[in-house]
Amino acid sequence: MDITESQSNGVTVLALTDRLDGLTSGALERKIDALLAAGTRKLVFDCSGLIYASSAGLRVFLSTAKKFKSAGGQAAFAALTPAVHEVFDLSGFIGILEVQPGVADAVSKIS
Repeated sequence: MDITESQSNGVTVLALTDRLDGLTSGALERKIDALLAAGTRKLVFDCSGLIYASSAGLRVFLSTAKKFKSAGGQAAFAALTPAVHEVFDLSGFIGILEVQPGVADAVSKIS
């Protein structure tokens, strides 16, 4: 998995590509923890390049949302691919996480 970081209107955007699974979820979790430690409080995951998310990846997404909320911030998820959208839907994450159709939508929602 590749993680590309950018900024948009004071919101950190992490673009994820390829697969988020047990082998790659640790790297994402470390990146998120570093962002929180550096004071980041608004985060959008750009999932337009994410082709697969396992239960380990979903755990990272859920724990990230909880960590950001506890820190007074917010995390959102944008541009879910059909496969990832299906996993979010089946797991019930669509109803409990902030999911937007595009990155700009997610950035405007939490900025």
